[in-house]
Amino acid sequence: MTEMSSWIAGFLDKVYAIVWSFPLLLLIVGIGIYLTFLLKGIQFRYLGYAFKLVVSNKQYKGEKGDISNFESLMTALAATIGIGNIAGISTAVVTGGLGALFWMWVTALIGMATRYAESILAVKYRTTDSKGEMCGGPMYFIEYALGWKWLSISFAFFGAIAAFGGGNMLQANSVADVMYGTFSVSPLYTGILVAAFTGLTILGGIKSIGKVASFLVPMMAFIYIGGALIILGAKFYLIPGVLATIFKTAFTGQAAVGGFLGSTIILAFQMGISRGLMTSEAGLGTASIAAAAAQTDVPGRQALVSMTGCFLATIVMCTVTGLVLGVTNVLGMTGEGGKAVTGASLTMAAFSSVFPWGGYIVTFGLILFAFTTLVGWAYYGEKCCEYLFGDKSVPFYRILFTLIVIPGAVLELDLVWKISDIFNGLMAFPNLIALLALSPVVKEETKHFIELLKKEKKQELS
Repeated sequence: MTEMSSWIAGFLDKVYAIVWSFPLLLLIVGIGIYLTFLLKGIQFRYLGYAFKLVVSNKQYKGEKGDISNFESLMTALAATIGIGNIAGISTAVVTGGLGALFWMWVTALIGMATRYAESILAVKYRTTDSKGEMCGGPMYFIEYALGWKWLSISFAFFGAIAAFGGGNMLQANSVADVMYGTFSVSPLYTGILVAAFTGLTILGGIKSIGKVASFLVPMMAFIYIGGALIILGAKFYLIPGVLATIFKTAFTGQAAVGGFLGSTIILAFQMGISRGLMTSEAGLGTASIAAAAAQTDVPGRQALVSMTGCFLATIVMCTVTGLVLGVTNVLGMTGEGGKAVTGASLTMAAFSSVFPWGGYIVTFGLILFAFTTLVGWAYYGEKCCEYLFGDKSVPFYRILFTLIVIPGAVLELDLVWKISDIFNGLMAFPNLIALLALSPVVKEETKHFIELLKKEKKQELS
């Protein structure tokens, strides 16, 4: 059995190396750059207006949609902001040095154009099911706009598998691990509790998920960012030096220190790009599924709202985590056996180094981040399942998704991590191919939207 497990692990490592090799990374970055130029830097020109839409949370009564644009954004952020923003950034810095953070910024900034394009297509080509609920995302705009059924089915299949792995079992396991390590609670009890909360949330569908996400996401972000800002305020005099290191080592690599073995520019680039994709999900197409559920008057307006998710998840959340790791000088810490401390443990060490209860902020953040990621991905997987098997499969999917939380909390999940990463990567290919093929549609739709914004501005001034 051990030999079989080792063989499977080795096989999955090879598949992962193929899927997440430079072709995919460059494809995601390349399409982001292409869309940035095609749309004339829309993510920079209209970022202020996009946040204005988020804050105003304007209701478009009478328009199609199941939830408000704010609830749609919070649902997407619920699935996007997870353990990757706490543990993932630490892993990236330990492997690629502080310079990896620079490449995460680059990935997120150009990824905002990708997220915008995904979302505008998702809203434009969305449809309704027999219950009158909105259905949209890559599988729908691939089928309706391109007619490539085989590609749309591929996306939905990969998305459904990824939802059960990284969207469910890994999140449940992370909560169970934190609860056991901090409060000595049995993983089984944690699994049952999380499954109960998950069931109560997702059985009500997107409206229930949207309400829970719009409450928990801002709250958890406020607590975590608040704690990080206290640390940065206490050590503000170190921030310029950390920023200088980030920019310098992004192009030179970082020397070894303590348990940190050092990194090259290639490692910094690889870790920055891959973790930037993980934390922003730009290019995977998943966030556009939530965008399609939003109540909005025109696709472009919701696309701008959705676009801000990349900025908040990576530019804001990952930056404060990275700066905290930098100013507390925890990079290179070693644990048992002389191994470098990484992941959530490193972030907890950074917070605890400034105030004794800092570790609890990270613990609380991890629990909420993991839970909201779980319910956000429940919706993504549900829509993929509905596309493949029809809306009658949804109740069975919700029950199965809820029950799988329990073994997810209890089992060792090394193989699930690898399978999840592989299917996340596989999801990106159909979405990116469609974005490239439909870029003229995105450009035309954006042109009409900007003309509408100019007319609205004239009316406000007159």
